[in-house]
Amino acid sequence: MKISSFDHYKEVYKQSVEQPEEFWAGVADTFQWRKKWDKVLEWNFKEPRIEWFKGAKLNITENCLDRHLEEHGDKTAIIWEPNDPKDSHRVLTYRQLHDKVCQFANALKNNGAKKGDRICIYMPMVPELAIAVLACARIGAIHSVVFGGFSAQSIADRIQDAACNIVITADGGVRGNKEVPLKSIIDDALVQCKSVERVIVLTHSRTPISMIKGRDVWWEDEIRKVETQGNPDCPAEEMDAEDMLFILYTSGSTGKPKGVVHTCGGYMVYTGFTFDTAFQYQPEEVYFCTADIGWITGHSYIVYGPLSQGATTLMFEGIPTWPAPGRFWEIVEKYKVNIFYTAPTAIRSLMSFGLDVVKDKDLSSLNKLGSVGEPINEEAWHWFNDNIGHNKCPIVDTWWQTETGGFMISPVAGITPLKPSFAGLPLPGVQPILVDEKGEEVVGNDVSGNLCIKFPWPGMLRTTYGDHERCRTTYFATYDNMYFTGDGCLRDEDGYYRITGRVDDVLNVSGHRIGTAEVENAINMHSSVVESAVVGYPHDIKGQGVYAFVVCPNKHSDDELTRKDIIMTVARIIGAIAKPDKIQFVSGLPKTRSGKIMRRILRKVAEGDTGNLGDTSTLLDPAVVEEIKAGAL
Repeated sequence: MKISSFDHYKEVYKQSVEQPEEFWAGVADTFQWRKKWDKVLEWNFKEPRIEWFKGAKLNITENCLDRHLEEHGDKTAIIWEPNDPKDSHRVLTYRQLHDKVCQFANALKNNGAKKGDRICIYMPMVPELAIAVLACARIGAIHSVVFGGFSAQSIADRIQDAACNIVITADGGVRGNKEVPLKSIIDDALVQCKSVERVIVLTHSRTPISMIKGRDVWWEDEIRKVETQGNPDCPAEEMDAEDMLFILYTSGSTGKPKGVVHTCGGYMVYTGFTFDTAFQYQPEEVYFCTADIGWITGHSYIVYGPLSQGATTLMFEGIPTWPAPGRFWEIVEKYKVNIFYTAPTAIRSLMSFGLDVVKDKDLSSLNKLGSVGEPINEEAWHWFNDNIGHNKCPIVDTWWQTETGGFMISPVAGITPLKPSFAGLPLPGVQPILVDEKGEEVVGNDVSGNLCIKFPWPGMLRTTYGDHERCRTTYFATYDNMYFTGDGCLRDEDGYYRITGRVDDVLNVSGHRIGTAEVENAINMHSSVVESAVVGYPHDIKGQGVYAFVVCPNKHSDDELTRKDIIMTVARIIGAIAKPDKIQFVSGLPKTRSGKIMRRILRKVAEGDTGNLGDTSTLLDPAVVEEIKAGAL
């Protein structure tokens, strides 16, 4: 939606809140439907049950591909920049992308895939990853993409939870100078997964791999079979607006990750609308989001959002610091990128290399910047604004979650007056509310509280896969008739929102959510560990680091080697992203008499704030606190 002025934004926002159904029907009219809806919205936050565009029929890939072919078939849809700058880049037009999606969709059908099947995708950041995602959507199969950094155990958990019958992977991936043996990790995972009947393997890194007869097939062979069939068309499967589109797993404060479910109609409308509105996208702009498709940012703002709007979206396989820390700026210069959307972690990491890596790069094509994953601190905001945006590019600091599907609170580029470190104002159709611990609304400005949303939006999660009760208790049971975000927030005198961090046991490490319980479970699997407690602490680059207090009385070897063993255990069970930054060995943990670990005390120790630990007299063994303070890292 194009917004002409700040007053226009206020007008649109007012209408979107006063007449939400009319507002969203108007937005939905800009998309292509096989059949229009009978009812815009039916909802309750008790069960919860949310149905948008009830009775409507569509296929999201017709909106991302087919509808652009007549007028913009030769426009660039995807630019792919390889990990190694010496390798060739690739460009796919909308017509080429459409043909490749249809081809692979037919290959999936030839391998027994059908509407409603769950398909696990574990691939590097190559165009075939986007093609696989869109091919699943085209035939009505539900994709579950797993980030290429997760371990075999994490993949097995996700495959089993959704009972996937097909896995799509590659022989290997490369990130910087590191090879990721994707297929052999999948082989390890599949030992536990009886539901998988077929593994389709893309040739990418040319790593030697095992191919099991009757189960494993090569992507290229399957495409050749489709060509032998004469490349038949693959008409898009007609989907109901509330049919599942995908499952994406995210960490919670307890237990295993939960599968967040998004549906076809509302998610399509919301990602397209928020992409177009927040970035005020213009037809010829080149847009570069640095995320991985394995996360929600990549689903919504590399694939579905941009393609539904006919945008040119850039995919990058590598990392920002290889072969040199100026890599992002080289890509911006090479493709004359206009919109650059990245994470505060990446910005902070690149700041540390100084300005020499930026100064000779031509960044004049940039006209809008964006930030995602965690609140951006003021220092990073100003560095980004001064040295990358040259004070002429609005910074769209987006707050949203895997569960929200798309941006919720965010500036509108070039329209909303900006404040460093503030996500700003809600986008049209989004109704935030701050509540206190009792769930009473905190009214007025210059206040803080827990951030909730009081009215549904089309991109919101519908359930957690296979466990609707977990969805209810996690998001809708804390406060009556509200979606609870899990975030603390302040609202300043101008009504601007600033996210202050999680209010539950979830860490935000480099913009990725990691549940403390999940890390503790992994640490506790180490043979010498009795128990552990994990908290976050401020980290210069990652935002939050992982600090583990570990009770390990019978260490097999010296402290340093045991630390390395524990880190290896976590990497093996969850993946490298969850590795603790600090491990402090302790003789016991501070517990109340009822056995509850007092994490508040551990947080203070981890943060280096041991002056005021509050009342420790209720602890079972107050002496343990002194020992922990003395041994703090």
